[in-house]
Amino acid sequence: MAGAIASRMSFSSLKRKQPKTFTVRIVTMDAEMEFNCEMKWKGKDLFDLVCRTLGLRETWFFGLQYTIKDTVAWLKMDKKVLDHDVSKEEPVTFHFLAKFYPENAEEELVQEITQHLFFLQVKKQILDEKIYCPPEASVLLASYAVQAKYGDYDPSVHKRGFLAQEELLPKRVINLYQMTPEMWEERITAWYAEHRGRARDEAEMEYLKIAQDLEMYGVNYFTIRVCGSLCEFPNKKGTELLLGVDALGLHIYDPENRLTPKISFPWNEIRNISYSDKEFTIKPLDKKIDVFKFNSSKLRVNKLILQLCIGNHDLFMRRRKADSLEVQQMKAQAREEKARKQMERQRLAREKQMREEAERTRDELERRLLQMKEEATMANEALMRSEETADLLAEKAQITEEEAKLLAQKAAEAEQEMQRIKATAIRTEEEKRLMEQKVLEAEVLALKMAEESERRAKEADQLKQDLQEAREAERRAKQKLLEITTKPTYPPMNPLPAPLPPDIPSFNLIGDSLSFDFKDTDMKRLSMEIEKEKVEYMEKSKHLQEQLNELKTEIEALKLKERETALDILHNENSDQGGTSSKHNTIKKPQAQGRRPICI
Repeated sequence: MAGAIASRMSFSSLKRKQPKTFTVRIVTMDAEMEFNCEMKWKGKDLFDLVCRTLGLRETWFFGLQYTIKDTVAWLKMDKKVLDHDVSKEEPVTFHFLAKFYPENAEEELVQEITQHLFFLQVKKQILDEKIYCPPEASVLLASYAVQAKYGDYDPSVHKRGFLAQEELLPKRVINLYQMTPEMWEERITAWYAEHRGRARDEAEMEYLKIAQDLEMYGVNYFTIRVCGSLCEFPNKKGTELLLGVDALGLHIYDPENRLTPKISFPWNEIRNISYSDKEFTIKPLDKKIDVFKFNSSKLRVNKLILQLCIGNHDLFMRRRKADSLEVQQMKAQAREEKARKQMERQRLAREKQMREEAERTRDELERRLLQMKEEATMANEALMRSEETADLLAEKAQITEEEAKLLAQKAAEAEQEMQRIKATAIRTEEEKRLMEQKVLEAEVLALKMAEESERRAKEADQLKQDLQEAREAERRAKQKLLEITTKPTYPPMNPLPAPLPPDIPSFNLIGDSLSFDFKDTDMKRLSMEIEKEKVEYMEKSKHLQEQLNELKTEIEALKLKERETALDILHNENSDQGGTSSKHNTIKKPQAQGRRPICI
């Protein structure tokens, strides 16, 4: 029983000793992390945990940022996390950002992770137009950003349009020019191709080296009111100005011009900065220069200005002293790492070069092998053609030999035939003489027949001539008979015109008939011309209508419906109903309906 009670007491004590925790979300420039923090943790505990997780040793540049009522604030290292004026709703969100900027990024930023975080933050500020960047510098910075992300330019991989989804230029720059995204990509790619051989950290460092020369780089701006006048701002107590705090000092700007300060106070020329009774006082080393007093409208902003002044001044003084042992160790490690990476890159470059040479040699050998294969194939084909030719020649020789044998046989047969003919020639000599005699008799008979044929032809010609004369006499007799039968019984009332010769044809020359024939012919010709013009007009109208329809189709996409007039709407309605009519159609229809045949 006692043992059970003791065990319950020990379990209760362990349960009471377990610390309470809350969830924190840390947002970096390229990632999000969540941690379970103890309720008693201070800002430094959480900050150190984040830095250890990221592997970051240059912690003095960074801080954990949060927002209170549209005002930026930074987590204090010596204050509990939950004692800050942050939302108690879990997870509590902080942004891990660079709070202070280096004077020279190449000399001060040692770790690669530090360079990368600065690169991402500065790039976002330029794209969000919190840092003004000229258009030409924007294109150059964009090319380094592309090099950092994609590596060396490869035309076979990085084809046209590969940057279409990338945000590389401020919208202000894009809207400033009438240039298409393709034109911007072409210019960025031209710079990008020149950065071949740069590793990601080198491209990011080149980006920062260019960005740190911009006027608004690393400057935190605050609206202030002047409490004490300076010679540069006489009699302007209460005037609103801009205070800029950066790694080099304090700068006073006109609210309309954040690029060029009216006056600057470098850290090494400031004797003291004091803050009391909601008022800042800047005392320069040169006592001839007036003390500058100012304040801000919000207490939180005044505290933030003081934090930034203290932090930037400490870093300014630290840069002008010898590096601490930790920094020296980091720089030595960074140099070793850089040398190792350089050697690794050189080794990789050599291997790449050797691989490329090996690939070129392999390609050359493959090309030569392919060429030799082609030559062997051609030689094999030539050999096959030669063999086929030899076979053909052998076959032809055999055929020639057989033909020679056949010719020899025919020659022998011809010789035998000649001998037979010679033998029979003697027997036919007598027959030849008999035939010649018969031919002579036939020629005499043919001569006689030709003479008879000529005589008969002459008789036929005489008969034809006699027949023609008989027909002519018959014609004249019929003509006489016709003249006798056509004489009138009674004498004519009016003398008739003399009869025309019989060989001239008779025509009716009555005026009415002639007039009728003429008008009918003219009307037919006129009708044909009208029909022809009608066909031509219809063809022209059809062609014009096709052209109008084509033009209407082309411009339909560009039409602004809201600018249509009442006449346009009516015209469109008529077109949709198919009842479109022009004045030509309106005139033509009544004419077609009212046409009547023309009577003469």
